[in-house]
Amino acid sequence: MAKMRAKRLLDVGLSGLALAALSPLLAATSAAIVLESRGRVLFRQERVGKGKTRFEVIKFRTMYHRDPSSIDQRAEAVVSSNADARITRVGRLLRITSIDELPQLVNVLRGDMSLVGPRPVLPAQLEAIPEERMTRFDVPPGLTGLAQVRGRRSLDWLEQLEADAEYVGRQSLGLDLVIIARTVLVLATASGIYGDASRNWRNYIREDKATSGGAEPLRAESA
Repeated sequence: MAKMRAKRLLDVGLSGLALAALSPLLAATSAAIVLESRGRVLFRQERVGKGKTRFEVIKFRTMYHRDPSSIDQRAEAVVSSNADARITRVGRLLRITSIDELPQLVNVLRGDMSLVGPRPVLPAQLEAIPEERMTRFDVPPGLTGLAQVRGRRSLDWLEQLEADAEYVGRQSLGLDLVIIARTVLVLATASGIYGDASRNWRNYIREDKATSGGAEPLRAESA
């Protein structure tokens, strides 16, 4: 219990400070998005958090506006390079620098997320997670995590899940601080932003679920 309180205090303190310090950057980013293309500044999407509870994750919009109801993420090509025509010019810069993820500091303040933990997954991705890796939902999802400092999307989906499970087994305040420090280095090199489509979660959806035909379309921003 004491460890959980300390983690929460770290989350609130650092995320609050970061939002205050980065407010000029957040305002400039919002203006750039509005000036380049129509649509909302922020992108909101349902994700799965601790205990498999649902919440809305917040990001800066990086793609051109489209009607979400017309998009089926399972059928849509994975974003695997910065040259993808669906991404705006501003969006390319936001993805390279990971600035698009900064609004999730608000999710951390709300308690939906932590600074460090497994990345929050889409509801559809539940079907691509083996039962033995469900321990990732024992802790709050994170803005960064062990998988992110080991390669992000350059890792195979199962390798990401393995890192998540390792984090849950080893979690401590000291480990969180190490991961936060290593995240700064990862962001500086802009490594692992895009992954190989053949190593994507879509290739691991359990066949019985993938062919059932009952899945709802997913918004494309998470591609």
